Amino acid sequence: MENNLKKLRKAKKMTQIAVQMATGIDQALLSKYENGSRVPTTENLLLLAEFYHVSLDYLLCRTENPAVNR
Repeated sequence: MENNLKKLRKAKKMTQIAVQMATGIDQALLSKYENGSRVPTTENLLLLAEFYHVSLDYLLCRTENPAVNR
């Protein structure tokens, strides 16, 4: 999952602070999600999926297609 989160953020050319401002998820948590040291809560997964316009399956690395099950 961490690879997809970082990949999505980089594709939008955003910093973790910018994602924090847009989603309300603390930058320190975003960093931990991206490096794999923490797993996002269900609520944060939903926020991130909505923010990046991708499926939960994509965030969870269950598919390589971001649009599956949207």
